[in-house]
Amino acid sequence: MKTAQEIRVGNVIMHGKDPMVVLRAEYSRGGRNSSTVRMKLKSLIANFGTEVVFKADDKLNQVILDKKECTYSYFAEPMYICMDTEFNQYEVEAENMGDSLNYLEDGMELEVVFYEEKAISVEMPTTVVREITWTEPAVKGDTSGKVLKPAKISTGFDVGVPIFVAQGDKVEIDTRTGEYKKRV
Repeated sequence: MKTAQEIRVGNVIMHGKDPMVVLRAEYSRGGRNSSTVRMKLKSLIANFGTEVVFKADDKLNQVILDKKECTYSYFAEPMYICMDTEFNQYEVEAENMGDSLNYLEDGMELEVVFYEEKAISVEMPTTVVREITWTEPAVKGDTSGKVLKPAKISTGFDVGVPIFVAQGDKVEIDTRTGEYKKRV
């Protein structure tokens, strides 16, 4: 058990019957020593969000989730199938994949997250390298400041890239923010 003020972003807590991941935690100190923690939570199972205010000294159950290194295999409506090194297959529902669908490719290494032996979501590597399949040519003379132009990767996801990046170039993308990091 942890107090509400010890819970950080990314931790998973039990709220009611659902395990909830903490998306935002704001500590505020009120008058007469009544400190509170406002948390934005998202359910790992039912895929709904909520905002809750706890007293700073409220006790909360922290949940430790199991993770397993897997390889993405294929999509079978409505499940994404991943396989571990022992050839066990795990099914993750399409609605639980979130933003990871923007970067998903066949044979990609990722982590499958389990709650009570059931695959509930996936965690992507923090950066991925993808090829630019479409982008506009650079406009000569447009170099003032940090100029970005739209580009598409093979999954159809749009990413802003600097003007010197051309079609066919490989770029590194941060999967947490969806931003361009560098040309590879």
